[in-house]
Amino acid sequence: MAMNKLLTAIVDDHPIVIEGLKTSLQHEANLQIVGGFGTGNDLLSFIRLNRLDLILLDITLPDINGMDLCKMIKKESVQTIILVVSNHTERSIIMETIQNGASGYLLKNSSIEELRNCISEAIRGNICYSKEVIEIISRPSQNQLRGRPQLTRREKQILALIAEGKTSQVIAQELFLSPLTIETHRRNLMQKFDVKNVAELIMAANQQQFMIP
Repeated sequence: MAMNKLLTAIVDDHPIVIEGLKTSLQHEANLQIVGGFGTGNDLLSFIRLNRLDLILLDITLPDINGMDLCKMIKKESVQTIILVVSNHTERSIIMETIQNGASGYLLKNSSIEELRNCISEAIRGNICYSKEVIEIISRPSQNQLRGRPQLTRREKQILALIAEGKTSQVIAQELFLSPLTIETHRRNLMQKFDVKNVAELIMAANQQQFMIP
């Protein structure tokens, strides 16, 4: 891949951003910009029929969020490099995009030089971040600052089953408990980890090194 020009697409819901990146990168010797897309579905339609080596991807799109789109891209084309270029500074979003297959994350206020460096690192197989993103992910998360929550044996058991994707009804049947009891445990777990949904719960539990499958 490194010997040839990287076939590159830019995905952003703002045409002016697409044009700006095209202009900034048009003289890069190792890149060939082959398309700009305003939606995730447009990109997926293209990638099913055409090779792409590199995608510069925004998180906020009108049809699919960029975190989910990372997974979809990798399913269609595992070798494609994804670099997220976004205004989102939330640590959880940054980490989830990497978990979903992105090779790097930059903020939109990054310099073109930082973008060039990230592209070079990604080609070598490395995970790369812009300077500001490195500072964000280096800070301890709120869960880490609060310390490791204390869970009962039953809560650990239910947490593991939730992580397997099982519903409260199924968990209740397996543990011979009522669905209401499982829902109570679920609410208690979310309160202990200070999260709003199951995805955040599992992420927080993994960050705290609980044994989640």
